[in-house]
Amino acid sequence: MSMALTAKQQRFADEYLIDLNATQAAIRAGYSANTAEQQACRLMKHAKVRAYIDDKMAEHSRRIGVNQERIIRELARIAFVNAPNVINLEDATLQPDVSADDTAAIASVKVKTIPTPEGNAVERVIRFADKIKALELLGKRFGMWVDKHQVDVQGAVHIVDDIPFSDESPYTLHDATHEADETDETCHHAMHDLEMPRNP
Repeated sequence: MSMALTAKQQRFADEYLIDLNATQAAIRAGYSANTAEQQACRLMKHAKVRAYIDDKMAEHSRRIGVNQERIIRELARIAFVNAPNVINLEDATLQPDVSADDTAAIASVKVKTIPTPEGNAVERVIRFADKIKALELLGKRFGMWVDKHQVDVQGAVHIVDDIPFSDESPYTLHDATHEADETDETCHHAMHDLEMPRNP
């Protein structure tokens, strides 16, 4: 599907899809390194560029079978696994009735044979995927954690403005700085506001 992008815009979008790094994508697309971050911000807010990127990401998701449900299911397997249900804690072997859901939480298995005077001994090391990280990602996905900048203010806020000041007042400078910060924050969200792949 043609999105009527310029050659440079499409190059940026294709480069972005490689590693999801907007600034580096802008540089690789031929924009100056000195202004790459600003150009990347502008391009990520460009409706046709975002539509092209979203379309390609959805296409990739369908092709490789990645969707929200599948990712959440895999995270849940890691987050809620109970190690004694999976391995025998005495000899580090798998339990005879272990399920595929449980083994999905195993990150790696190492088996080492050690010669001893009495014969060969076997050392097994089974490492599970990061349970805490999986729980953290699931909590974020379902909005269970509140970031420090998300403050629920109850009641009315009254501002008393009875101090006269001139046009040169530092308060005016503060307001201008605040507006610049908001602009930077908008740019930041435009470059990083990515969702999990949606169900095809």
